Amino acid sequence: MCPECSKDWQSTPRDLPEPSQTFHCPNCHASRPLSEFMRTERDLETLKELQ
Repeated sequence: MCPECSKDWQSTPRDLPEPSQTFHCPNCHASRPLSEFMRTERDLETLKELQ
């Protein structure tokens, strides 16, 4: 979920960059570390496990 525009979407974790890398919202193009786009701690843990 984008912290700026609140756009909610899903992606396969393997298709995403490392949690600390900059990610760009596909809706508003906000740039933040990918970890800030995770909705829950569990989302972040899953992403780290699969990468």
